[in-house]
Amino acid sequence: MIADVAKPSRRAVPVKIVVLVLVAIPWIGIPLWALIVNSLKPLSEATSLSLSLPQHWAAASNYHTVLTQWGLSGALTNSLVVVIPTLLVVLFFGSMAAWAFARSRSISMKVAYNLAVLSILLPPAVLPTIYILQKLHLDGSLAGYFLVMSGTRLGVVIFLATGFIRALPTDLEEAASLDGASRFQIYRRIIMPLLLPVLLVGSVILIITVWNEFFLAIFLLQGNTATLPLALFQHASGSSTVAGAYEWNLVFADVVLTSLPIMVVYIFAQRRIVSGLTEGGLKG
Repeated sequence: MIADVAKPSRRAVPVKIVVLVLVAIPWIGIPLWALIVNSLKPLSEATSLSLSLPQHWAAASNYHTVLTQWGLSGALTNSLVVVIPTLLVVLFFGSMAAWAFARSRSISMKVAYNLAVLSILLPPAVLPTIYILQKLHLDGSLAGYFLVMSGTRLGVVIFLATGFIRALPTDLEEAASLDGASRFQIYRRIIMPLLLPVLLVGSVILIITVWNEFFLAIFLLQGNTATLPLALFQHASGSSTVAGAYEWNLVFADVVLTSLPIMVVYIFAQRRIVSGLTEGGLKG
């Protein structure tokens, strides 16, 4: 009887996989294929936006033009200059704030936590942000953009880490405190190692959101400080030919190169993301 009950669940696994594949092909596979294959065509073929293979391959010239004439390397440097410091600052201060929120019972700390988490849903106020950056003489600079990215992304790490820490017992922290460890030593030697699975998930979310940020970039950056999404928009909007049509072969090549780092991060981190979410769910 038990074996008969177990058989449907075993047969249901391939069915779920088939359904997911059938859903993924039209929504993910076809647009991805169109993006890649049209980036390999000359302008005359890419304008039709077809899914066929190129009759004349122009991959080398397309990607060379994007890398050299469109200044993609400079935009890549700007993106890295923003993403890496933002990731380090948000993970460090966000995890420390989450520890304080998780262990505090005061009403003021609960209000502060709710405000921090609310920042995930509410869009940032653009005009006050620009005004403050102008007063600090940081408007249009990567430093000002980095500060805005760090402030608007803290809520993500705080939300992920606070619930995780609340489920952890306080015995280790109390024992370390009795042994004379400072608050920072407790954080560095106990809290931080336990938070690594959650921080890994948070880091991937941060990399994707900060790397792809366009709304704030279009208001806060200008000229040579453009990141990859903003540079892509500027190049695509200015890439029209004499007839007024976009140079789709170069636009698609730019999109591929802009998305490639994120795809590499996801491919190498996907297993750890799943394990981190699983550990976080078990702890919770």
